[in-house]
Amino acid sequence: MSSQRSKLVTEQRTEFGKGAARRLRAAGKVPAVLYGHGTEPQHLTLNTHELFLVVRRSNAIIDLDIEGASQLALVRDVQRNPVMMGADAIEHLDLIIVKRGEKVTVDVPVHLEGESAPGTISNLEVNTLSLDVDALNIPEYLMVSIEGLEEGALVTAADVTLPEGAELLTDAEQLVVGIIVPQLDTETTAGEDSAGEAEADDEADAEGDSE
Repeated sequence: MSSQRSKLVTEQRTEFGKGAARRLRAAGKVPAVLYGHGTEPQHLTLNTHELFLVVRRSNAIIDLDIEGASQLALVRDVQRNPVMMGADAIEHLDLIIVKRGEKVTVDVPVHLEGESAPGTISNLEVNTLSLDVDALNIPEYLMVSIEGLEEGALVTAADVTLPEGAELLTDAEQLVVGIIVPQLDTETTAGEDSAGEAEADDEADAEGDSE
């Protein structure tokens, strides 16, 4: 599934600094900077709620309306306040200009589907894979099926299906997911058995004393 493009109306930003940023956020707007392709950085503002709906997706592409002119941009970085939640947590946005037909480097999340063989569990080794991909065909995620995989099965980056035309930048031998059988903690089990035996002995001694 490729990332969907969202159209957002933006405004040029003329005030800078922490005080100006606080006033913008209080007014329901987020400061942003747009750069790339050798252009001068453009300082913009975006509606907080509309932006929040967009950046829930990784590598979101936005069709910016800048004073009536359309510009495609990739969300490169979202700065969030760690002590706040939801839309209010967004403090600043970095956007890069993208053009139709060009490729960009992005980290795409890995999602697992299906269930491995009974008695086994899947161990996800990496959460994302790095791709060089068409800017307008960035997948929202990369799906990896583990359905029916047996103990010892390994899925490497080279095994993951990529969008047409995408190039894998992560090492092809990078382990993505492995299927294992969970091992019991023998020391803990032995300790629990010993504790149980000791408790049984104490109860037997108590019964003997009462007689």
